[in-house]
Amino acid sequence: MTPVELSRTVLHAVRRAVDAGELSVAVPERAVVTPPGPGGCGDYATNIALQLARPAGQTPQRVAEVLRRRLVGVGGIADVVLTGPGFINISLDEGGSGAVGVGLVAEVLRAGGRYGHVERAGGAVVRLHCAREVRAVVVGEVVGRLLRAQGVTARTSAEGVEPRWTDVLGVRVDGGGSEAAEVSVNVRPVPVADPDSLLALGRDAGRWALLRHAGHDRVRGGAEGLVQREVNPLFRARYVHARTRALARNAADLGFAAEPGPLGEAQAGAGAERVLLAAPAAPAALAALADHPRVLAAAAEHRAPDRLARHLVAVADAALPLLPGVLPRGGEKPSAAHRARLALAEAVGAVLAGGLSLLGIDAPDHI
Repeated sequence: MTPVELSRTVLHAVRRAVDAGELSVAVPERAVVTPPGPGGCGDYATNIALQLARPAGQTPQRVAEVLRRRLVGVGGIADVVLTGPGFINISLDEGGSGAVGVGLVAEVLRAGGRYGHVERAGGAVVRLHCAREVRAVVVGEVVGRLLRAQGVTARTSAEGVEPRWTDVLGVRVDGGGSEAAEVSVNVRPVPVADPDSLLALGRDAGRWALLRHAGHDRVRGGAEGLVQREVNPLFRARYVHARTRALARNAADLGFAAEPGPLGEAQAGAGAERVLLAAPAAPAALAALADHPRVLAAAAEHRAPDRLARHLVAVADAALPLLPGVLPRGGEKPSAAHRARLALAEAVGAVLAGGLSLLGIDAPDHI
């Protein structure tokens, strides 16, 4: 059961509770499922009970209990535990838990750079209006992309755009569209103190410097964005993406391709399973991939590209320890486990490429 399938299962439980008269609410369009936070347990958790409590006129704990009863016993779910003010923690059964990584990787590879995007027709038209300031225009442009990735019709306009902003940072506002804006948002982050030094960084490093900090924080540093070492978070994200592309090329030279599957294989002559992926690292990488749709939705909802920037660094950091072991070593022949490891690496690359593209930053195949 993938996170998308689990989300649909939770929504189905809500719908059944509404049909049975246990809850009197409008069924939401989606239920966000994420890895459990502190104090949680199981494979995934959802806060949908807290979301529905007020419109249902019930406590979050009561709503969570109603949904727990309808989730227990569903195929692929082993246990449902309630924690905190009403969080629903879901453990997948052994088959589901073992397959969740396979399904997740397959889902990412199918969607490619659009993993986490939402197709939604209609809805309010959002107009993002930016001050005549370089950071405001770049943030507004990226927020527009994030909203469109969530199925929202978004238009951007500005009090003014200097030609050099377009020449150096590639920034553009559309300002067009015949739709009447139903929601207007003024984009006014803390201005940049020294725009000239920031523009001197070039497109990718300049955009990263503008987008990596929350809008209410000042832009700090910037020159480190040019450093091609691990101390630079932008370099780490782009480096891991380039490594995943190199692994795909090298695997093709060795005659095998990515194929989602179990991440371990039985060791010859041994009764135990030899896990080829580092045990502490694989779950972290899978959890980061599973969390990507939630991060995209939150970044769009809160008009906060910095959330996506931080998440891409977290994805890269979680995946980096896995990459040295993707290809066969020495006299090893490519196995199903190698193909599965390559599939995970390519899924990481797809998420990084898609996320950097939303930020307007290049994801090179070679570094």
